[in-house]
Amino acid sequence: MTAAGRFLDDLRGGREKEPGAGELAGVSASLHGSLAFTGKGHATDRAVMLGLMGYLPATMDPDAVDGLIETLAVEKVVRPEGLPELALDPAKDVVFDYDLTLPGHANGMILKAWDTAGNLYMQETYYSVGGGFVMTEAELANEEPDLHVQKEQAGFPYPFGSAVEMLEMGAAHGKTIAQMKEANELATMSRAELDRNLTVIRDAMFDCVDRGLRMDGILPGGLNVKRRAKRIHDQLLAEQGMNRSQPHTINDWMSVYAMAVNEENAAGGKVVTSPTNGAAGVLPSVLRYYREHCIGATEEGQRNFLLTAAAVGGLIKHNASISGAEVGCQGEVGSASSMAAAGLCAALGGTNEQVENAAEIALEHHLGMTCDPVAGLVQVPCIERNGLGAIKAVSAASLALRGDGTHFMPLDNCIEAMRQTGIDMSTKYKETSQGGLAVNIPEC
Repeated sequence: MTAAGRFLDDLRGGREKEPGAGELAGVSASLHGSLAFTGKGHATDRAVMLGLMGYLPATMDPDAVDGLIETLAVEKVVRPEGLPELALDPAKDVVFDYDLTLPGHANGMILKAWDTAGNLYMQETYYSVGGGFVMTEAELANEEPDLHVQKEQAGFPYPFGSAVEMLEMGAAHGKTIAQMKEANELATMSRAELDRNLTVIRDAMFDCVDRGLRMDGILPGGLNVKRRAKRIHDQLLAEQGMNRSQPHTINDWMSVYAMAVNEENAAGGKVVTSPTNGAAGVLPSVLRYYREHCIGATEEGQRNFLLTAAAVGGLIKHNASISGAEVGCQGEVGSASSMAAAGLCAALGGTNEQVENAAEIALEHHLGMTCDPVAGLVQVPCIERNGLGAIKAVSAASLALRGDGTHFMPLDNCIEAMRQTGIDMSTKYKETSQGGLAVNIPEC
């Protein structure tokens, strides 16, 4: 949806059309690599179509999606603001290309515009690189490889590109990871804007949990997977105050918060890419656990949670990957669990060294995890996997807080191990639904 929005901006006057092209008349899209193999299950085609209609993720009403897609199938035109009516036939103009893998990234798409005679009017290649970020082919090729240099040039006061640098800067300046991350963010925006953005993200996470806990029924896609979060949540509420709950029931609370989010994701609801849609339930679950179940939880703690988690997520994204199409689910739920562990540890008053330890523990115990969604849908094993990722995050934070921050395996080394494991992992286990659980399903 974001890529299509950028393409519309170019069509509105951001760049020159192809030499000799006539009047703008239509648009089309082709999905490649992982976007082709699992795009239908991930609703990538629907997202592209909605984007070409002019909708954006932050403001899209999930309840309006089905009606818009049905109307497009009948009318076969889109009417984005500031552009003429454009032809778009979903049956012909949105293509899943299973043969051509684009060179820049496993998540690639090509968007094209056509003139009235069917000649190419404009074309752009986009890559979805994780975390909701989209880059053109040129942007990906020219990306600054050294994050430290890039941040220094941009004027960031704490330009750490590794966990070692992060800890050294924290010690040298007497700053927590959250404080350094906040200072870096304030280099590009006002405090009021930062506060507003953090609140928007937090509220979107909690709104998604709440909506998932209210919804019932069967998830779309053909697997007939039942929503379970509401039923489990109702059971947990009924057990409160009865002195009959087992101690491990707290795991059920963490799981149900995460499952609620990922059931919403599977149904096309609004989620926060944290760091990805497929892993979107882990951070909201652990943040909700902190707010609802931890003694002494505060608004400031929630803020520190998000800033710290973002800092760790940035390290993983820069030095390895947060994309299941690149490194398997270790890069999605594994990264999310690491971020959440760091965030919770910080919110509970952990030192920088304890936070780094928590992030490492959570990531280490997701190494090697494959991305093998059944039928290309973000349902099995993804929904439950987010619940387990949340539980691991809380356990990792708790273990780190029991120590003094010293530990054997540094976070940087663990991130590098994930990167190497992803390189060695067979493509069929990297979000193509060609191996693992995706090909070992009940035959009934």
